[in-house]
Amino acid sequence: MSDLLSKKCQSCEGVDALTPEQVATYISETPEWFADESVSTIARTFHFNDFQDAVLFVNKVAGLAEQERHHPNIFIHGYNKVTISLTTHSAGGLTENDFILAAKIDFLL
Repeated sequence: MSDLLSKKCQSCEGVDALTPEQVATYISETPEWFADESVSTIARTFHFNDFQDAVLFVNKVAGLAEQERHHPNIFIHGYNKVTISLTTHSAGGLTENDFILAAKIDFLL
């Protein structure tokens, strides 16, 4: 079990964005997620059998995001695909919270 699963998202106030080297370490714990070129966002696309399964997953992610008080961008597309992207706006990039939520989203499957 990833160490990230045992953590809770913390307040992002005054938190600096992770360096690319730190992101590389965290991304190894969430291998299905990919960082963008600027290393300021991570994203993953999930595939489901149908639209209803995609929406059910989105609702689970929404509940988790509320619990963690860290909210992703969620896109439903192609009727059965969900792309989730994470960043910490107040830090101007990625923080540990993004990887905590990514690990917990993976665990929903």
